[in-house]
Amino acid sequence: MKTLRYAKRLIGFESTSHLSNRLISKYLQMKLTKHGFIVEKLEYRDPNRVRKVNLIAKKGSGQGGLAYFAHTDTVPADDWFSRKYGPYEPAISRERLYGRGSCDMKGSIACMMTAAQRFSWDDFKEPLYLVFTSDEEVGFHGARFVVEESRTYREMVEGQTRGVVGEPTGLDVIHAHKGLCLITVKSHGKAAHSSTCLGKNSNLAMIPFLSEMKKIHDEIENDAVWQNSMFDPPTLSWNIVIDEPNTAANITSPETTCRIYTRPMTGIDITPLLERTREAAEANGLDIEIYNAHSEMNTAVENAFLQETLKLVHRNGPRTVSYGTDGGVFAELENLIVYGPGNIAQAHTRDEWISIEQLTLGAEMYTKMIEQWCCG
Repeated sequence: MKTLRYAKRLIGFESTSHLSNRLISKYLQMKLTKHGFIVEKLEYRDPNRVRKVNLIAKKGSGQGGLAYFAHTDTVPADDWFSRKYGPYEPAISRERLYGRGSCDMKGSIACMMTAAQRFSWDDFKEPLYLVFTSDEEVGFHGARFVVEESRTYREMVEGQTRGVVGEPTGLDVIHAHKGLCLITVKSHGKAAHSSTCLGKNSNLAMIPFLSEMKKIHDEIENDAVWQNSMFDPPTLSWNIVIDEPNTAANITSPETTCRIYTRPMTGIDITPLLERTREAAEANGLDIEIYNAHSEMNTAVENAFLQETLKLVHRNGPRTVSYGTDGGVFAELENLIVYGPGNIAQAHTRDEWISIEQLTLGAEMYTKMIEQWCCG
């Protein structure tokens, strides 16, 4: 099974977001070129000076057609469930393929690569685009770079190419998802033995700030103003994470970091919440940075491409998801859905897997899409 072989090969590349995705991109570029794609390669350095690669490939002439979007980076796999097989050593058991990225989203890439290779250049009446980005898991930075720098992407926008983001949806059609906003707040102190008065505990200034964050959390959980019933759950979420390097109880903490992750939704302005957070930080002498990526996606249910896709893949209607994708960055494309094999519940887990059945069906469905919008 070609799709399974592809998926196993892709899992074998460790492409965690803090590492370079150069090797997996080199492999994909080689395969794309071999099968007749013209590839635009865009590179950049992330804030840690790590080399990142985006690939924007095209097969066929003209404009329009179909575009498939995927990311090659994965989340870390520090707590992998198996001692026999590591996270980058693909393993098959009980009709499942295990490995980091198997579900999110190297299995999906394998499905599309298999489908794309079933067609020659002469089959295409409209083009097929394949876009592989970096850093999706840490803020959609690769997708943003593509939007800013890619000539091929500009061509897609001009021709209003139909777009499919291949994230795991269980092969249901998704028309809307939430975005993201990350708030980082730091409190600075001075380490010293706690029996002396020489130190300064960084946690003390953080406590009143956290009290205000708890109020915001409770407010958005209970006030319908901050909720959208089209999503499950309907809330923005206000996930609070505390990081502190100090592990000894008899040392005053030198630094405390609070990270807040919230998920904006279409139609809800979170600016007042961000202003309250900034005011609370400044009032307590804390440093604050807000990465407000938003990146929510919302394609109208009555969109013609969406309705055609529902018929093609035999689904009664679209649904929404609460996670984010690169799709929110590609908002200039008016005809955009999320559709891919695998279940999001299996993504980012210590035993990440995708079923062999989903890989088979994914390749079949992507083949039908190419036939419909590139060859029909």
